[in-house]
Amino acid sequence: MIDWDRVAELRDEIGVESFDEVVDLFLTEADEVILRLHPDADRKALESDCHFLKGAALNLGFKTLAAQCQLREMQAARGQEVADLAVVYDIYRQSRQALLAGQAA
Repeated sequence: MIDWDRVAELRDEIGVESFDEVVDLFLTEADEVILRLHPDADRKALESDCHFLKGAALNLGFKTLAAQCQLREMQAARGQEVADLAVVYDIYRQSRQALLAGQAA
């Protein structure tokens, strides 16, 4: 679910204090985007939100979330029905909890 090597790499690259700030910013922005994700949303907005989440998730090592967002981004771009967004919500919640628990350890 989380690429812990990527998490460690990012933490080493930018330092612990900056890493904590990046995590806080990501979680704040991701929480807002997750709330906007809705199957009845405009396809362009859905595509854009999934694209944002995918990129931010990859940067922070949320590999499963990124893959699920990429799928939905492509579906929205093609005008297709977007796969069940509940999967994205659940993966985000689990990844968020795992990252926060990993930081506390």
